[in-house]
Amino acid sequence: MTDPRPAPDPGTELAPMVMRRTGQSERYVLQAAALRRRQLRAAVLYGSARSWRQRQPLWPAALIGVIAVALIVAAIAVAGAFQKQKERDAQEQAERDAAVSAPYDQD
Repeated sequence: MTDPRPAPDPGTELAPMVMRRTGQSERYVLQAAALRRRQLRAAVLYGSARSWRQRQPLWPAALIGVIAVALIVAAIAVAGAFQKQKERDAQEQAERDAAVSAPYDQD
């Protein structure tokens, strides 16, 4: 007695049920769709990286950020110090001018 079912294609035992009764070209389309779904799921779970193993360490970016903030704070402090020194110099000059002109005013 013979088996009325046709012999399965090689490799169909490993294929999911959806792909067992489809032709070769449709099988490629379904495999591509499944791959795209896996990639999208990985992108949602792990960000723009393809997987968690390829994530870049965060400390270089954090170090650069800290250095940039320190430089900005230092530049603001230096600018403030120059402004205060200018005001002091102007005040001293005004006091000198007042001291020089004061003796002549009393006569």
